[in-house]
Amino acid sequence: MTGGRRPMADLSHEVEQAARTLAGIWNHAHEALGTRVSPSQLHALNIVERHEQINLNGLAAELGAIPSSASRLCDRLQAAGLLARQVNAKNRREVVLVLTRDGRELLAEVTRNRRTALATILSGVSPAGRRALLTGLAEFNDAAASADADAEQLA
Repeated sequence: MTGGRRPMADLSHEVEQAARTLAGIWNHAHEALGTRVSPSQLHALNIVERHEQINLNGLAAELGAIPSSASRLCDRLQAAGLLARQVNAKNRREVVLVLTRDGRELLAEVTRNRRTALATILSGVSPAGRRALLTGLAEFNDAAASADADAEQLA
């Protein structure tokens, strides 16, 4: 270390390790659901939740899938009562995907599982460490958003 700062390679390694831990927490939260939904179905539900409603082509694009595959995934989610297809109120020719009450409850359960696991881990971090973590995460998110905006401008 020089000047009290970690070399970028060490910092990248530590962030990667933390990301692996977070991925493990996310996976464990999903596993707690049992076999109710697959990871790809959960991903689709999260996308629909983020948009509140989205058409099939938009969902397929975000999933990186072809529309027919996304449609089959939605068929399974609809059969499970987690997703509904509705006519778009603004454009009656378009069908949009929305979460059902059960779909929202399932995502809320996953969120509760994640937050409980995170709270358990964070309880072992000092108050100063938690404040530093929040500051660092806010800056990380800002830098990521800036990098995304720069990439979009170059496209």
